[in-house]
Amino acid sequence: MLIHRVLAGAAALSVALTGAAAPCARAQAPLSGFDAYVARSVKDWNVPGLAIAVVKDDSTVFAKGYGVRKLATRDSVNVHTLFANASTTKAFTSFVVELMADEGKLRMNAPVLTYLPAFHLSDPVATRQITIADLLSHRTGVPEADYIWYDDTSSFPEIMRRLSYVPFNAPVRSHFEYQNITYALAGNIAAERAGTTWEKLVQERILTPLGMRETFTDTPDEKAHPNIAFPHDYVNDTVRVIPRYATDNIGPAGAMYSSVSDMAIWMRFLLDSARLGGKRVLSARGYADLFAPHILVSDKEFYPTAKLTHTRFQAYGQGWFLEDYHGEFVAFHTGSIDGMVAIVGLIPERRLGVVVFANRDHAELRHALMYTAFDRYLGGPKHDWSAEMRPLYAGLREEGKKAERKIDAEHVTGTQPSLPLARYAGVYSDSLYGTATVKLEGKKLVVSFGPLSAADLEHWHYDTFMAHWHDAYRGRQLMSFRLADDGTVLGLAIGDDVLFRREKPKS
Repeated sequence: MLIHRVLAGAAALSVALTGAAAPCARAQAPLSGFDAYVARSVKDWNVPGLAIAVVKDDSTVFAKGYGVRKLATRDSVNVHTLFANASTTKAFTSFVVELMADEGKLRMNAPVLTYLPAFHLSDPVATRQITIADLLSHRTGVPEADYIWYDDTSSFPEIMRRLSYVPFNAPVRSHFEYQNITYALAGNIAAERAGTTWEKLVQERILTPLGMRETFTDTPDEKAHPNIAFPHDYVNDTVRVIPRYATDNIGPAGAMYSSVSDMAIWMRFLLDSARLGGKRVLSARGYADLFAPHILVSDKEFYPTAKLTHTRFQAYGQGWFLEDYHGEFVAFHTGSIDGMVAIVGLIPERRLGVVVFANRDHAELRHALMYTAFDRYLGGPKHDWSAEMRPLYAGLREEGKKAERKIDAEHVTGTQPSLPLARYAGVYSDSLYGTATVKLEGKKLVVSFGPLSAADLEHWHYDTFMAHWHDAYRGRQLMSFRLADDGTVLGLAIGDDVLFRREKPKS
């Protein structure tokens, strides 16, 4: 049946004996020359390593790895190499939530308060209105607040407590607002209703039945899993290895790791209407719910690629972005976390799916390869999407550099801090943003935001300092100390909206 890890013929033998990444021997005529195209594109986009699989009907028709897992090594990527799923994890979460609905353990349109009486956000009326379905479709009205969990070791209850201070951007169900924390909440509620953890729920209800042995619900230990890709990003315009970042504190929104071999199993399962052994795992109602357009997505909130693919509609289902492409309905989702990217794309009516993993931050080659694979089966106009999308994303990168140059142009030279550096040292806090600690180390100030994030503060002008992050790929950021009329330090400002207020020293 469909749940078989199939790399037929000589290709399967090659992988089994050597672990090498080879094109699937069952590759059909539509994919003629696709291997060479991918290999060339990987070099053009300066991506250290990439893996891709294409499925059609009940077969994996192409699967191969390119490049290396880690720069300066000969550790090749193959079809079993583990990469970060990042936000492609959300499709697994929405699936198990719908399973719980099938079993009567929760209702999709029931208020979150039905299952979590302690749930509260900044607007009490909206808090009462938000449903499970709203959580899965990013339509709560709560804006992105990744600063709460990113680079933070706080527990999920603490993350939810801080989320309650975030003001709403829009009324419930009126606007698409991508929100990782509320998505994680949906997964945790489903797990609680099942009497288990989200990790065990996904393992027991999806991964084990499908035989997905190369998929994990958290960040794998590099020592225990040697065939794992390392994250990379640009540091001073040079691609370098960067630290691995875990998202386990919001696991249902983006913590999983997998291989393209296993993700091919997942795609074939979904493209067969979630059947296993000929029987539905998820009801027809639940399956349709995953891919139904629950909220429209504006151009501003969608992907830049739409400028080239000319979509006529853009929406979000449950764990899936939805669009049209050459008259076909497409469901897809990207995943991005520091130094790693993913994309999973499905054309359900054609039973066609593509997964791409890569180990360079925001390597948007993923979009180009997805559409290229689609083109091979849809026919119609031919595009060199790799060549067409490179200038698009290069332009966006250049916009970022312009912002950096603007900061440099506004630098006022010849000024001094108002106070001796030691006077700026202290603990600064905010109910929403947490705690920032400023210390004098030798002759420089160092600011830290919890145990994972720290930066050296270089005087810029007046009482503004340039923070140079210790993780150099994060670049730099201006931070300003605010002073009272009497010369005491009131707080530490980041941008125009964030102010950490200085705590009084404990006596």
